[in-house]
Amino acid sequence: MPKPSDGQHDALAQLLGFGSHSARKSHYPELLARLEELEAERNRYKWLFEHAVHGVFQANLQEGIRAANPALARMLGYENTQQALLGLTDLAHHLFVGGEAELRRIRQTLNTQRGLLGYETRLRRRDGSAIDVVMNLLLKPDEGGLVEGFVADITERKLAQRRLVELNEQLEQRVAERTCELRQARDAAEAANRSKDKYLAAASHDLLQPLNAARLLISTLRERRLPQAEQLLVERAHQALEGAEDLLTDLLDISKLDQAAIKPDIDAYRLDELLRPLASEFQTVAEAEGLQMRCFAPAYAVYSDFRLLTRILRNFLSNACRYTDRGAVLLGARRRGDCIRIEVWDSGRGIAADQLGAIFQEFNQLGVQRAAERKGVGLGLAIVDRIASMLDYQVQVRSQPGRGSVFSIDVPMAPLPNQPQGIAASGGLPPFGDPLPGCRLLVLDNEASILHSMAALLDQWGCSVVTAADLGEALEALGDEPPAVILADYHLDHDVTGWEVAQALRGHFGRSIPVVMITADRSDECRKALQGLGVPVLNKPVKAGKMRSVLAHLLSEGRPCA
Repeated sequence: MPKPSDGQHDALAQLLGFGSHSARKSHYPELLARLEELEAERNRYKWLFEHAVHGVFQANLQEGIRAANPALARMLGYENTQQALLGLTDLAHHLFVGGEAELRRIRQTLNTQRGLLGYETRLRRRDGSAIDVVMNLLLKPDEGGLVEGFVADITERKLAQRRLVELNEQLEQRVAERTCELRQARDAAEAANRSKDKYLAAASHDLLQPLNAARLLISTLRERRLPQAEQLLVERAHQALEGAEDLLTDLLDISKLDQAAIKPDIDAYRLDELLRPLASEFQTVAEAEGLQMRCFAPAYAVYSDFRLLTRILRNFLSNACRYTDRGAVLLGARRRGDCIRIEVWDSGRGIAADQLGAIFQEFNQLGVQRAAERKGVGLGLAIVDRIASMLDYQVQVRSQPGRGSVFSIDVPMAPLPNQPQGIAASGGLPPFGDPLPGCRLLVLDNEASILHSMAALLDQWGCSVVTAADLGEALEALGDEPPAVILADYHLDHDVTGWEVAQALRGHFGRSIPVVMITADRSDECRKALQGLGVPVLNKPVKAGKMRSVLAHLLSEGRPCA
């Protein structure tokens, strides 16, 4: 190899930044070493370019690809990079699936930003298919629009994403189908429940009618002086009917409470309006058991649903009378902060502390080993628990075995409304006496058996009874003399209500005759309709003691008997 001349040494030295003296005497070996390093670096980058996993290319976006590595060729389905990719001069037609419009957007972006990073697009392969890629494009300045690109194949990722979307769509479709199936099943179950409720209501109405007639007849016989053997049979029949009535009533109530079919109707009521009728009703029950019945109704008022709260207290009183062998039952109330605590005390058998929670379970009666010893069906306190939960009331029980129990419930306190007429303000039971003998009463019912039973019971109480099935019979039987009280069944024949007949009789005689509505319909619709009438309502089977108490209240309000 010929040695460089001095001029060449000087030129090379100027190029590399060396002085001529240094270049001539000491830096020539360093120059050769530097050139070898540059060549090694070039070879390294060439090796990386050719063996890179991702595609790399240089291109002019208007003139086509100038250089590309084998990875890009394989990615696009070409075997020979030099023969194939370098011939792609029309990138809009041969490379980008998006065509000229996409290429134009890429040029605009690179002209403004000098780089396009993480750009996802689709490239056309040799066989016409397309692949999904992500690109980093860099515009090299001062090189006539030369672009360097780095390409990664993301087809598998896109396929996975699309598959995931399909799976999600399939899952959503399955969920929608399952939801539709569940909705249809729910609708079918609700329809079945509605059908069952209608059937249960109809069946209970049909069952309560003859049960009511039997109850009235038994009550009539119980008040008569019969030989001891017959009296025992009547008493057993009475207990059997009472058990059937309690079971039917409790099952209806449990069904409605479990299905949330009962909606509370909250209003303000005086305690004496709530407690005294209950005390009067259970006075005869207590006396029949050899117990004293006491009532203490202080001058307070509460916010509650009258019917539901009365149902709770009636269960308390019924249990107190059933499970107290001697002594007394007390119904009273006291103030506790913003609430009124209504309590039922008894001197009965009491309940062990470890059994207090079990008394609210269905069909559970403590201390009863044989069916013959059962009193009731064991649903009363279960109903109390459900009603109290619905009204958000707190039920408490205190008991000592052998000494008695106290059942109480806390009810929100209300401002005291005006005292209604005819309600005694004293602490004891209202001194009604017996206003029934000699009073003329009209009984309206479309069941002949109930008319006969009611007439027999009321006649035994000393009343003059007129019976009728409709308005025409009532007018004919009454003549010109109006009754002191009308006892009317709500549902009569031909979709006529007893209230409509009572209103017609009031208009006929020109006076506001007291009315007691009687019904076997326990639906909320019927309850609301009757509640708006402002008259006493008795549910079938009618309890003789309660009916007598209601009649005594009405007749003691200064209205003379006919």
